[in-house]
Amino acid sequence: MEMKRTYLLVLAMLFLMLKAEVFAQEQRAQNPIIHADVPDMAMVRVGDTYYMASTTMHMAPGVPIMKSHDLVNWKLVSYAYDTLVDNEKMRLENGNNAYGAGSWAPSLRYHKGVFYVSTFSATSGKTHVFTTRDPENEPWKATSFSPSLHDHSLFFDDDGRVYMLYAGGDIRIVELEADVSGIKEGAINEIIVPDAGKVAAENLMLHAEGSQLIKHEGKYYLFNITWPRNGMRTVVIHRADKITGPYEGRVALRDRGIAQGCIIDTPEGDWYAYLFRDYGAVGRIPYLTPMKWEDGWPVLGIDGKVPDTLDIPVENIGVEEIVASDFFKRKKGDNTLPLAWQWNHNPDNRYWSLTERKGHLRLTTGRVDSDVLQARNMLTQRTFGPESSAAVSMDVSNMKDGDCAGFIALQRRYGLVGVKMEKGTKYLVMISAETNEPVELDRIPLDKKKVHLKIDCDFKERTDKAYFYYSLDGKQWTAIGEPLQMAYTLPHFMGYRFGLFNYATETTGGYVDFDYFKISDQLTKVK
Repeated sequence: MEMKRTYLLVLAMLFLMLKAEVFAQEQRAQNPIIHADVPDMAMVRVGDTYYMASTTMHMAPGVPIMKSHDLVNWKLVSYAYDTLVDNEKMRLENGNNAYGAGSWAPSLRYHKGVFYVSTFSATSGKTHVFTTRDPENEPWKATSFSPSLHDHSLFFDDDGRVYMLYAGGDIRIVELEADVSGIKEGAINEIIVPDAGKVAAENLMLHAEGSQLIKHEGKYYLFNITWPRNGMRTVVIHRADKITGPYEGRVALRDRGIAQGCIIDTPEGDWYAYLFRDYGAVGRIPYLTPMKWEDGWPVLGIDGKVPDTLDIPVENIGVEEIVASDFFKRKKGDNTLPLAWQWNHNPDNRYWSLTERKGHLRLTTGRVDSDVLQARNMLTQRTFGPESSAAVSMDVSNMKDGDCAGFIALQRRYGLVGVKMEKGTKYLVMISAETNEPVELDRIPLDKKKVHLKIDCDFKERTDKAYFYYSLDGKQWTAIGEPLQMAYTLPHFMGYRFGLFNYATETTGGYVDFDYFKISDQLTKVK
C-alpha cells in the first residue's frame, strides 16, 4: 500500500511538473510581437518603462507613442502631434493628397528629463521636433526647421553637442543647435559613411537608409537597412571611435527581410533588437529578437535567425490599446475619441460629432467629393492579423441624394460596403478597387433606416483576403459583392485600415450616425 501511495505521488508530481512546463511555454512571448502595421520603431527606456514611437504617415493625429513594461505588450498613450501641417495635401483639396507621405521614421530620445520625438516630412518640407516631460499626461510642444532630413537619427552626445545622422546611400551628419531648434551654422555638415549599404552587396535594390545611432562603451554604432538585388532587406551596422568616423561596417542580420528599427537594453542588462517585417496587406509588423555584444559588435538573433518564441515570460495580448471597439458613449459634452482612432488626413472638425446625438458618431458632409479616397473625415483604425473582423451599425435616415456612406477596407486597392442614395432611393452597395479602379459589384435596394456592416480580413500566411457583409438585424449576416484580394501598395505605403466614411457627390448637409464599432479576431461564419 505504501509503495502504491508513493507511486501515485510521483505520478502526480510529474503531471504537475509537465503541466507547469506546458503553461510556461504557453506564456512565452511570440513573434510577431504586434501583428499590425507598426513600422519604423524607435525606442527609449526610462527606468523600467519602455517608450516607442512609430510611423503613421498621412494619418492625424500622428506619430503614436506607446509604453510597455515588458517589451511585448504595449499601451498607446499619446501622439506627438494633432496636425503636422495644414495644407491642400493634408486637407485632400483640389485633387491633392498626402497618401504615403505625411511624416516618416521618427527618432525618440530621452535627455535630461525631456522626451524628444523628431520626424521629417516631404509634405511640409521640414524636420519636426516635439518635446514633453510626460508623454502620457503633458502635451507635446512642437518646433520645426528646414530642410527635411530624411530618415534621421537624433543624437545627444556626452559633450553636450546635438546631431542628426540622415539621408540614404551616403549617410550624412549635421550638428544642431543645443535646443534642437535648427541646424547650427558653420558646424559639422558632411558625409560620414559613403554608400553605407555596400557592406551587404555591391548591387543594391535599396541603398542604406533608416539610420539609428547609439553610443555603447565609448563607441558609436550606426544601424541601417539595405536591400541587395535578388536578396532581402538586411540590417547593416557601422561602428567608429568618433562620431564623424572613420566607420567600419558589417552585415548584422539577414532573415526573412526582418530589418529596420532599434536596439534596447533591459534593467537587467539584456539586449534586444526591435525590427519590422513587410508582411503583405496587413503592413509592416514588429519582431523582437535577442541581441548580445561580441568583440565590440552587436550580434542580432540566435545563430543569425529571429526566433518565433522568446525567452520572455509573458503572453502577447495582441493589439489591445492599439485597436479598440467603440460604442461612442460619452459623458455629456465629451467629444473626444480614443487614441486607437486616427483620421485619414486632417479632419474638418465642423463636420463630425459625438455630442449631436447621444451614443453615436455623426459624420456630416461638408463639401462635394469625387470619390471615397478624397473624402474628408474618414475615421480609421488598423486591421490586424492573423485574422480580424470589424462591424458597424449605421443610421442612414438623413442621407441626401448623391451621398455615399459606410465601411471601408482602406488602401489604394480598397473594398467597401455601404449605402448610396440616388433619386430618393437608398441602395446597399459593395465596391471594389482591386484593379485600382472602383467597380460596383453588388447593389440591393434598402428600405430600412438602420443597417449593420461588417468587414473580415484574413491575413493568415499572406492570404490577404477581405470579405464584406451586411445585416438588417445585427445578428444574421449576408455576404455582399465579392472578396477583395488585398494588396500592399506603395502609393499608400500602409497596411489596410478599417474606415468609417460619409461623403457627398451632389449637395452637402446629409449625415449618418454610427452606433458602434466592434472588433473581433474571429471571422464571420455565414450559414
